[in-house]
Amino acid sequence: MRYCINCCIHLLPNDLHRQCFRCRGPDHNNQKCPVCRGENKIPLYTDKKQMKWLAVLEVRTDHCESWNGFFCLRKGKLCSLMFGLIIMTLVMVSYILTGAKHGLLLIPSPFHYGAFASNPSLMDNESLSDVKDYYQPSKMNISYVKDYPSIKLIIDTITSKIEFITRQRPDLEELRKQEPHMFSVIPNKFLPNSKNPCWYEEYRGNTTTDPYATNSYALYSKRFRIIFDYLRKVFWNHLYHYKDKHYRLRCLPHFYIIGQPKCGTTDLYDRLRLHPDVRFSAIKEPHWWTRKRFGIIRLRDGFHDRYPVEDYLDLFDLAAHQIQSVLQSDAVKERGKRNNIIIGEASASTMWDNNAWIFFYDNSTEGEPPFLIQDFIHAFQPNAKLIIMLRDPVERLYSDYLYFASANKSAEDFHEKVAESLQLFEGCVLDFSLRACVYNNSLNNAMPVRLQVGLYVVYLLDWLTVFNKDQILVLRLEDHASNMRYTMHMVFQFLDLGPLSEKQEALITKSPASNTRRPEDRSLGPMLPTTKAILRDFYKPFNTKLAQVLFDDAFLWKRT
Repeated sequence: MRYCINCCIHLLPNDLHRQCFRCRGPDHNNQKCPVCRGENKIPLYTDKKQMKWLAVLEVRTDHCESWNGFFCLRKGKLCSLMFGLIIMTLVMVSYILTGAKHGLLLIPSPFHYGAFASNPSLMDNESLSDVKDYYQPSKMNISYVKDYPSIKLIIDTITSKIEFITRQRPDLEELRKQEPHMFSVIPNKFLPNSKNPCWYEEYRGNTTTDPYATNSYALYSKRFRIIFDYLRKVFWNHLYHYKDKHYRLRCLPHFYIIGQPKCGTTDLYDRLRLHPDVRFSAIKEPHWWTRKRFGIIRLRDGFHDRYPVEDYLDLFDLAAHQIQSVLQSDAVKERGKRNNIIIGEASASTMWDNNAWIFFYDNSTEGEPPFLIQDFIHAFQPNAKLIIMLRDPVERLYSDYLYFASANKSAEDFHEKVAESLQLFEGCVLDFSLRACVYNNSLNNAMPVRLQVGLYVVYLLDWLTVFNKDQILVLRLEDHASNMRYTMHMVFQFLDLGPLSEKQEALITKSPASNTRRPEDRSLGPMLPTTKAILRDFYKPFNTKLAQVLFDDAFLWKRT
């Protein structure tokens, strides 16, 4: 094939190539040449096929054909080299990430998960060595061990360190010193003609004052503002006037659904609120006792201003308005009847979440919190009733993982997270007491799955140090799912609620279950059999103790 050196166009065998003005010689006139004026453009031909596009190629005439070939060759080598480097980089990155995940690297990876590197409980200027009260992990590097015998050794070590030691209950004066404002707001006696704990509080604002202007629940959450907008509208209609003063009715819950997460507390809450004598807080889970009163919205976001107790009490104003209407009715005033409406609160963190204590209370108890949530609730409400819903802790943990994990969920990933969490827990119990590890903020944040939430008996025993056993109703989700009518009757009897009509009872017991597993999570299937066996071994001594405390072998969960 012939080429034109000046314009690098392949020439056809019969082509005289008269269109190239450079090939025409010195007599060529650019003004008269139709090609130079853009007229009569012809398509190029390559391998005898007409191209659909036009090209104008400008080349320097001082380069010979051999140099053009050299540069083309060098460009090809450069492209090949760059492509090879890209492929090699991708392979190396894949090796580092995969090797770090499975503990296969021969050198420490910069991407390896650090147990406390991103712990929000450490302040910006602190290091691990500076915080002596925080849990220090074992020197052994964390590995994602998958074989059952290796993990069984870890579980055996944990089991050998289990001791259920009764905690020392703080006295009332110690509690007052820790929360003086709370004790100044909540009285030690409530209205005698109300089943629910309520009292009248003088309101010193005027008609132009917004009673909820500083409520933290309204300020930090847009979805709660609608509730508070309504409360503002009806607030003045529910004030009690006496001797030129205004009083508002304040109430605390009569009962608490205190746990546990992913154990059916939402379903129980949705059914109980259908009872005509039951009211709940404006928000299902205020998490005030465990988090908001310490200024925690999300622990990873750091601390905000602490929510005062007044903000918590505001959540019960809707129920308080209804109770006040009953108290001011003729039946109560003249016939001596009492209000039977009761208020509930259903924060599933109340039973177990005491992680904030390390930031606010003196750590003089070898890693164990000196004050727990139940100490303060009992100080104000010694007659409070507590409902606990539990399920097989093995299944609870998997459900918890599926609900809270954001990406890359799988049975294999769950297995690896369980293995890592067990190693972290083992490292803690080797140095500290069981209670110190269960309430250890740093450990709980470091574990990829919340193993500690399923240690039911540890929390229950601590609640039984301040509340009597007949004040606590413990249910199983498995029983609730198989015979809902029976469990709801147990709850009604425990709360001393009035009888229901058949229609009311059918509405409560036959409505669909709430907060069930999402379809996309169901598609992942069950956990691996090996993972289930590992978790069964881990939770077995705790379930055995729980069954002994409750005198009920159903809490061994042998059949699930």
